[in-house]
Formats: sequence, structure tokens, C-alpha cells
Amino acid sequence: MTLQVVGAGLGRTGTVSLKLALERLLGAPCYHMTEVFAHLDHVPAWHRAVRGEPVDWEALLGGYRAVVDWPAAAFWRELSEAYPGATVLLSVRDDPETWWRSADRTVFAAMRRPAPPELEAWSAMVSDLWQTRMGEGWDDPRVAMAAYERHNDAVRATVPADRLVEWRPGDGWEPLCTALGVAVPDEPFPHENTTADFRAMARLDAPEG
Repeated sequence: MTLQVVGAGLGRTGTVSLKLALERLLGAPCYHMTEVFAHLDHVPAWHRAVRGEPVDWEALLGGYRAVVDWPAAAFWRELSEAYPGATVLLSVRDDPETWWRSADRTVFAAMRRPAPPELEAWSAMVSDLWQTRMGEGWDDPRVAMAAYERHNDAVRATVPADRLVEWRPGDGWEPLCTALGVAVPDEPFPHENTTADFRAMARLDAPEG
């Protein structure tokens, strides 16, 4: 099994919905941050990648046909080079402010809380990833939004047009199906992991302690 889709879009750009959609279209698993939680033994490999050390991508991702979301999206250059036949999928929100509002109330809010012991290594990896790729002040909206725009612009400027698919929540099946050469499913496009869903899952509105 080899990657057919390298997701370059940052988290909170509809990546859970994309994961489900790509699994439906490709008939195989799609790697997402949720896979890291399910396979915490992957964390050391991702942390090596964050530190710029070599990673055996095939050993890490050999059971998947697509990747989306952090941490994989941060390594779109490396993955697109390792899998030159893969489509590069850049998922974006309508504007940086929309992305920030979603990220700030979900993943960033979760990272502001102390990690439970079993997730300390994961938390350290993600913190280093964001500091490396977004900047030391990733929790500052100006820093984060500038990093978001810089990331998206780099993907657009680097990936050839015939290999790049830019997708926004609401675009549905068609752009994905066209790029992959498959039929559009006769079913609604997935719509999962809203801000409310994430906050409930992460118990962000529950009292700390």
C-alpha cells in the first residue's frame, strides 16, 4: 500500500471529515492525529521528524493510503517527495481568522491544559512541532495566523498545479473524486468534529481538577 493523498492542510480545516471521505473513496485507512492517539508508539518517530532526523515513512505510514491533519501536514514537503505519485490536498478555511477561531477554541485550548501522564510524550512532540513550524508564540493569534498563511502559500507556490487540490469545507466530494478519478458517492459528505464536538470530546468546558 502506498500513499495516494498527502494532506497538506493544517488541523481545523475539516480534516476529520476528509479522513472519513478519503477512507470511503480509497477503501483504505487515512492517517490523522487520531491515529497517533491510537498508536502512541508512533510518537517517537514523529518527534524525530520534528527534530529534523531521518524517518522511515514507509514503516510509519505503510498501512495507509492518505494522510491529513497534524502531524503529517507539517511534513508535506518530505511526504510529497517520498510519494511523488500522490495528490497533494491543501485543505483551508475561508480566511485566517476563521481558522484561528476554530483552532483557538479546540486544539490550542486543549494544549493549554496539562497533559495526562500517558500523553506527556505526545504533548511534548506537538508543542515542539508547533514551535518549529509556527513559531515560539504559536498561542498568539497574530503569530498563528501568519504561520497559517505562510504554510498555505508555500504549498501553493511549490506543488505543481496538476498535482495540487485546494479544498474548503463545503466543497464536498467533487474536487476529491476528480483528482482521484473515482465516482462521486451517492451519499452526503461527512461533517464531523465541529468545534462543539471537539470541546465535548476533550471536556474543555468541564471544570479543571
